[in-house]
Amino acid sequence: MDLFSLKGKTALVTGASGYLGQAIAEGLAQAGAQVFLNGRCPEKIAALTQQLTDKGYSVQSAVFDITHEGEIKQFIETAQLTSLDILINNAYNGRAGSVETAKANDYRDSYEISVVASHCLTQAFLPLLRQAKVINRDASVISVASMYGMVSPDCRIYASKALANPPFYGAAKAALIQWSKYAACEFGKEGIRFNVISPGPFPSETVKQNNAALVQKLEQKSPMERVGLPFELAGPVVFLASAASSYVNGANIVVDGGWTVW
Repeated sequence: MDLFSLKGKTALVTGASGYLGQAIAEGLAQAGAQVFLNGRCPEKIAALTQQLTDKGYSVQSAVFDITHEGEIKQFIETAQLTSLDILINNAYNGRAGSVETAKANDYRDSYEISVVASHCLTQAFLPLLRQAKVINRDASVISVASMYGMVSPDCRIYASKALANPPFYGAAKAALIQWSKYAACEFGKEGIRFNVISPGPFPSETVKQNNAALVQKLEQKSPMERVGLPFELAGPVVFLASAASSYVNGANIVVDGGWTVW
């Protein structure tokens, strides 16, 4: 048996059209899962759906706002899912800021899309996750946090506060890690596993093209002396989604090239 195969399983990836979301979605599809691609922009989701379909993968669009419980419920009803094996909480819509400049709503918005949305999605899909446990003997919820949910940014790397990773981002990601631990304890006895992936430096293509100096500093901070590539998140996600990790629950797998072990 292929421990890493996801054939016969169904996954939902939030924030699927994002820089890392695309790699996660393709990794799950490549492993054999039927993947629902979630996002709020119909055009971006349609383009990604077509792109992955052209590669021969089984994917479907799932355009709804994960911060609106009514839209989550409507999707479940219209999609007519009988079970959900894999839920990936990946969505985030951030902005720049610092402790000095951030507004209260920056914290509220960040927490809403990171923690509250993950909570609401889990509650809504819980019956389908339980059904997946009956059918395939496993169900997995994977939340994408960040190394900045564990450590703070080195301000010396960033040329200005506008470029620095904002405090409300790290605070929300830290909360997401802790929420996942609570959920792992609550649902572990049912065989529904909750784990976290915490990416390190994965600058977007735009950042690489427009800010080579920042990328070089990020590379120097990593023991591997390079930044991460999106496909390097796919392996850990597929591992946590598959039978290969059937006894892994409440873990936080850090994919940062060793950044946080200095």
